[in-house]
Formats: sequence, structure tokens, C-alpha cells
Amino acid sequence: MTSDKAHNLWHQTCAEQIAAPVLSGDVTVDLVVIGGGYTGCSAALHAAQLGASVCLLEADEIGHGGSGRNVGLANAGLWLPPAEIRKHLGDGPGDRLVNLLSDAPRLVFDLIARHGIACEAVQNGTLHCAHSPSGLKDLQVRHTQLKTSGAPVMLLDADEAAARTGSAAFHGALFDPRAGTIQPLGYVRGLARAAMQAQALVHQHSPVLRLSHGAGMWQVETSAGSVRAKSLIQATNAYHRNLSSTAPEYVPVHYFQCATDPLPEELRATILPEGEGCWDTGLIMTSFRMDQMGRLIIGAMGDLDHLASSIHRAWVRRKLIELYPELQDVPLRQGWHGRIAMTSDHIPKITAIGPNAYAAHGYSGRGIGPGTVFGKGMAEALLSGNDISLPMPAIEAHHERMTGARQMFFETGATLTHLIKARF
Repeated sequence: MTSDKAHNLWHQTCAEQIAAPVLSGDVTVDLVVIGGGYTGCSAALHAAQLGASVCLLEADEIGHGGSGRNVGLANAGLWLPPAEIRKHLGDGPGDRLVNLLSDAPRLVFDLIARHGIACEAVQNGTLHCAHSPSGLKDLQVRHTQLKTSGAPVMLLDADEAAARTGSAAFHGALFDPRAGTIQPLGYVRGLARAAMQAQALVHQHSPVLRLSHGAGMWQVETSAGSVRAKSLIQATNAYHRNLSSTAPEYVPVHYFQCATDPLPEELRATILPEGEGCWDTGLIMTSFRMDQMGRLIIGAMGDLDHLASSIHRAWVRRKLIELYPELQDVPLRQGWHGRIAMTSDHIPKITAIGPNAYAAHGYSGRGIGPGTVFGKGMAEALLSGNDISLPMPAIEAHHERMTGARQMFFETGATLTHLIKARF
């Protein structure tokens, strides 16, 4: 199993197709966006809808990075509970970020409905599942904090969690009805299509080679063209290429998924019968969900191009049977992975990388909702000249220490966990 298109389920089932040519020639626009993931496509769409001229440049294909490789859980909020976010940002900025990201699934599903995006959207909530008694205690703390913040979450006991998931493996679960699941590649391509319909210029296979600023304008050069723009958004996150002077600092963490064949109707009726997306409280997290055709998709931290990838592949089969013994004879077909940009405090960053220019990164595995919100907010702030539209204050720079060592720590931890856990 590798992470290329042939083994990525989302490429095989994506109903959204776009034709975005290579940039050729010179253009001048109000806003240039670098990166064709959720953040960049959301920025391009919202800027174009505000009447701005926009050019988006993607080095590969729209959704090539994490936006086309993730699990497809459109969650509310971040990994951190609200009190931790306020602790890091302060009450005012913390409250603003908590409130905006609490509402992120509504924005995502509204965009899907408004633009007719074909991405298997199901807004039936998500389940954060307690894998142990200590995991349940963590969910109890999160439940209290989320309820205090006004979130309509419910804490389920073990029996209720079993009924919702179809698995007896959990000690309870936290249900969030605001959230849901999507076909992630379909969603990002749909955003790009909608941006193009709003007259944004979208160019694939157009990696940026040089970036400079002078005389009040940004100059962005590719191999076959250039863009001049008053404002710039860099939305490359964990798939940054070429531009070392504005490269974001983060810890790269890999996450992989595998998918079964479509399950027979009798199994689909008992496994996640309401269609929630799930992840557990394990330090080396496991996620699982069903797609539109009844494939069970299960994933965890790990790199399928790593030398020890066979350990991850063997683990996912054992984990599948641990959760659902009735799937013992069901084959796992596709296997793919993506790269996450993680920050040390698990809070995303907006950096001011120059005059009228922002970059965002570090969603730490929560890219769908936050990326959509951050792209919209940065576009509105640049076009209005007022940073009140930013979801959080911009900073001059963000630095991470020992990123290589910490990347090795996460991959080694995932490998050792998968070597030991879920053995029979």
C-alpha cells in the first residue's frame, strides 16, 4: 500500500472534477493565493464572492496535500478543549477562536449545500470514543468544558456508545451533533469549482518558484508565468514547496487510512448505523467511519512509506477485528496517508509574512473546518484592510524546536504502539 492515487480511495470515488490549467503568461489581480487545499480554496472562493480578482496557484493538483488524504471528519473546534485554548490565547482571542470553530461545521455544510458540492456530506455528528477508563475521564472533562461553552454535546455511557458504534470496545463516547463526515477530496475540489464559477483564476501544476515584494505589489513567479497582486495568502500548511523564506515551522506527523470493500447490508445496519464519524482517546489515535458505499475506513498515526510500514499494515487488520470481530474475513483494499502540520501547543497560527500577506498553518489534524474558516477570515481581512476578520491574531513569526526529533518521536511511538497493541 502506498499513498499515491491508485491506492487513495478518495481519488477513486471523487465525484467532483475540475479543469484548472497551468498558469501561462502574466496576470495582475487583487489577491494571489498559494496552495489549493481547504484554506486556499476557501480564501479564493470568499474573496471572489466579495468582488475581488483572485488567482490561486497549486503546485500539484487541487487537494494533493492533506485536503485529499484525510479521514473526512468535519469536526467542531480543535483537538484542545476550550479551557486550554483560552489558556494559550487569553480569554478574548480564545473565546473568539472557540466560537468561530464551534460554528465551523455549519459553514462547511452550508457551502456544500449552496454550491452543490458532491462530497457525500452527512451531518449526523461525530463520536469521540473512550478507549480506556482514563479516556472516559478525559471525555468527562471535555464534556463539562464544552457544555459551559454552549456546545450541544452529549456524554454517552458504554452501552450507548456500543449502540452507536456497533462495537463493544469503548467505555463511553462524547457525541457532537454539529459535526459530520465528507468525502474530503470532493469537498476541496468543490470549493475550487465554486471559486472558478465566481471568476477566480485557479491554476494546477503551477509551483511557485520565486516570491518577492516591491512597489506595493507581490510578484509571484512560476515556470511559465507570473502573478502581480496587492495581497497574498500562503496556504501551503504541511505541503510547502520551494519558498524557504516563508516556510512555516511545524512538526510533520503522518496519518494513514485503509478501507474495506463495501460491507453487506446486514453489517451496515449494525456498524455505525447512524453514520457518525469516530476517533478514540488513545495517545496514538485510531479513527473509523463509513463512506457512502458502506466501506469502513480505519486509520491511525503512521507513515506507509516508512521502512516499518508493514507494522502499520498488520496492526490495522488486528485493530479492525478488535473493534468489529464480524469483519474478520473482510479484506482491506486501499491504503494511503497524508502529512499533518502539528504545532507544539496544538493551536494553528496565522503569520504576517509581509505587507498585506498572511500565511496559516498548524491545524494539527483538524483541517476541514478550521481551514475553511481561516481561509475565509484571511481573505476578508486583506480585502477590507481590517484584521478584525481574522479568526485569531496574526503573529510576526512562529518557531518550532527540534522538529526532526519530534517527528521521529511520533513515528517511532506509532510504530511501537502498532507493533504491540491489538494482538490476540
